[in-house]
Parts: sequence; C-alpha cells; structure tokens
Amino acid sequence: MSSLPHPEHVLFQGEKPFPILPAVDHYAGSEKLMRKALALQVELGPVFDITCDCEDGARAGAEAEHAEMAASVVLSDDNHFGRVGARIHDITHPHWEQDVDILVSRAGRRLAFLTLPKPRSAADAARQIESIRNAEERHGIEREIPVHVLIETHGALRDAWDIAALDRVESLDFGLMDFVSGHHGAIPGSAMRSPGQFDHPLVVRAKCDIAAAALANGVVPSHNVTTELKDLDYIRRDAERARREFGYLRMWSIHPNQIVPIVEAMRPDFSEVEDASDILLAAQDGGWGPIQHAGKLHDRASYRYYWELLKRARATGMTLPAESAVRFF
Repeated sequence: MSSLPHPEHVLFQGEKPFPILPAVDHYAGSEKLMRKALALQVELGPVFDITCDCEDGARAGAEAEHAEMAASVVLSDDNHFGRVGARIHDITHPHWEQDVDILVSRAGRRLAFLTLPKPRSAADAARQIESIRNAEERHGIEREIPVHVLIETHGALRDAWDIAALDRVESLDFGLMDFVSGHHGAIPGSAMRSPGQFDHPLVVRAKCDIAAAALANGVVPSHNVTTELKDLDYIRRDAERARREFGYLRMWSIHPNQIVPIVEAMRPDFSEVEDASDILLAAQDGGWGPIQHAGKLHDRASYRYYWELLKRARATGMTLPAESAVRFF
C-alpha cells in the first residue's frame, strides 16, 4: 500500500463525505425471501443492500413478531457484509415506535439503516429520527444508525430539501406508487410504469426535485422500483433512464431478477473509470496539487469527482485498474 496521502484524507477535509451505497436496495417481506436474498448477496457480493420490510411485509396483528424476525435476520451469520436494513411502519401507524424499539434493541449494532416511510413533513421524519436516537441511548447502542426517508406524499415532496438536511439521513427514496395514488386520479395509472413514469410532468417534477434535494445535501437519491419482473432489458432501460436522465445513484428492487440489470445500469462507464484511476494516481504522485492529464488541467475539484466515481465503481462490483486498487483500497 502506498505511503502517499490517501484521497479519503486529502479531499474531504472539513466536508461531509458523500455516502457510497450499493446501487440496489432490495426489498424482502418474508423470512424466506430475506434468507434467499442473503444467499444471493453472498453469491454476488455486497453490490446490493437488503431491506427487511416491517411495513408492507408485516401481517396485521403480528407486527412485533415480524420485527423480531427481521432483527434475527440482521443478526444472522448469513449476513456476511453487514448490509441489511429494515423499513419500519409510518408515523401514523400505532406500532412504529415498537418497530424502532425492537429493531434497535435487538439488532442496532448491525443494522445498516432504518427506512422511514410516508412522512408528511420534515417534522415527521425528525420525530422518528429522534425516536431512533432515544432507543440507541436506552439500549446502549454506541453508533448512529443511518436513516433512509421515503418521499411519497405531497408534504414530504414539499419538504424534501429540509428532510435531506436532517441529521443522519443518507438516502432519499422516491415512492412512486403512493405518490401517484395520492393524486386521486389526476395522474393516470400508466405513470406507475414506463414510459409514463419518465414522461408525466408531475412525476418528472417529483423525481427531479428529490434528486436535486438529495445531491445538494450530500445524500444519495434512490429511484423507485420498476414493475417489470422478467424482461431484463426492460429493467435495465428503466435503471439507465433513472441514472442518466434523472441523476439517481441507487434503485429499489423487489425481485431477484431485477438486481443484476440494475447494478449493470448504475455502473460508471469503464473508460471513465480508467481515466479516474490515471488522474488520481498522478494526483497522488504530485502531492494532490494541480496536474495535466490528456491535455486538460485537473485539481482537487475534479479529484473529488473522480474519487467518488472510483468508489461507486467498486461498490457496483467493477474490477478496478490494478494500481489504483492496491493504492486506494
């Protein structure tokens, strides 16, 4: 490993590092599907997260049992990478605080994140985050569990910038289905799938606002699911449009078939990864001062871009150029 200054130490002095999350957030609602996802994660590597769904996945009347089961999955020896989180109930549900208490007390040391659905405002999200903080204190959890927030109501979209700025939020997730349903028929059902989800002005506005709010606050924008389960090219096209046209760096999955095409679509272009490697190696050799590469000037402003690109490439399972892999990772 090189003794030269590492980019992580040089490029983020006094700044909040941007979260580098796996490109896919895979939802599973039953123990069988959670265990199946864990096995696939071992096979593919940590290129996707798993969210144990304690909201839609929980049977009415069995919320506590479901949360206990989800906690056991997080703590399982099959959780090799520590990239398993959970979605709790929304703030209007009588069991959401119980979800928090069970998950934090049982699995708080290993939870990758907690996802908050259907906040109606930044105040709702802040209240649930405070509940998580209080549960950590009660149960002696000495880490801050990251939070992902679903933007799927009119109020949450209005407050998206304030939500993204809340302490410990690392992802804003777009909930397309609930968002469309919340328009009482003003947006047609065709906007829940492609091409409508990328064309309808109200949906486009929401996607752009969420991505802009997230990125401006150092938070990862996470795109909604695609309803297609079998056509891999269709799934890949949806993910490509989310990434290239709307700036989303992560996307939900609800079926194992969706994971690989989404990861592939979210990967940086390999030629740009090679350029990033060359530029960062030259920058490190030059003490992180300005350099010329291929006839163009680069300095710390562009180094930050290329360093984050290299980390995203690694998070999507790309093979990095050998020298940068040795020096930086």
